Amino acid sequence: QVQLVESGGGLVQAGGSLRVSCAASGRTSRMFVMGWFRQAPGKEREFVAAISDGGGLTYYADSVKGRFTLSRDNAKNTAYLQMNSLKSEDTAIYYCAVRLGPWERVVRSDEYRYWGQGTQVTVSS
Repeated sequence: QVQLVESGGGLVQAGGSLRVSCAASGRTSRMFVMGWFRQAPGKEREFVAAISDGGGLTYYADSVKGRFTLSRDNAKNTAYLQMNSLKSEDTAIYYCAVRLGPWERVVRSDEYRYWGQGTQVTVSS
């Protein structure tokens, strides 16, 4: 079992920045990919970014590429999603998720086994 807790969400003006974090606990000794998804009101959950077990490989949705940066500190079992140049369309609940096993560019939410409770990010225009 892996438990995930997100933090750092909030309200920010368009063009601003925000960093959300995801702390993992439990059986973190296993190899796993950490990903972020988001869900806006009335929309389906969508892939945002993912990072490999060692942190050396990342993959981003086209909508956030060049604006968001995902990193992880395995000593702290924590992943960080730095979000810059935020737009109103980035408003959503952001969820951290874990996929067990080696790196693959997996964007389907049903491929991720463990999920956090989500943190709200609101961008005002």
